[in-house]
Amino acid sequence: MALQAIRTVTITGKGQVSIPKELRKRGTFAEGSRIAILSFDDHLELRPMSQVQKRLETAIASERALKDWRRKGEARAWKGL
Repeated sequence: MALQAIRTVTITGKGQVSIPKELRKRGTFAEGSRIAILSFDDHLELRPMSQVQKRLETAIASERALKDWRRKGEARAWKGL
C-alpha cells in the first residue's frame, strides 16, 4: 500500500475532523459510509468498515478452527513434541 496523499485537518473541541473533499471523492469514504478508527500508540488509522469486517471474520473463523482443534486432541497432538 503506497502513500497517495497527505492532508492536514484541525481537530475541533468536540474531537471531530473533516475528511477533505478531494479524498472523499476517491470513493473509499463516501458520505454515509461506515468507518473504523484503529488506535495505535503513535497514530490513528481510518479504515472502511467493510475492510475491517472482512479481516475480523477471517480472524474469528481462524479462532474457531483453532479452538475446535484444541478440544479434539490437543494433549495427544502435543504429547510427542
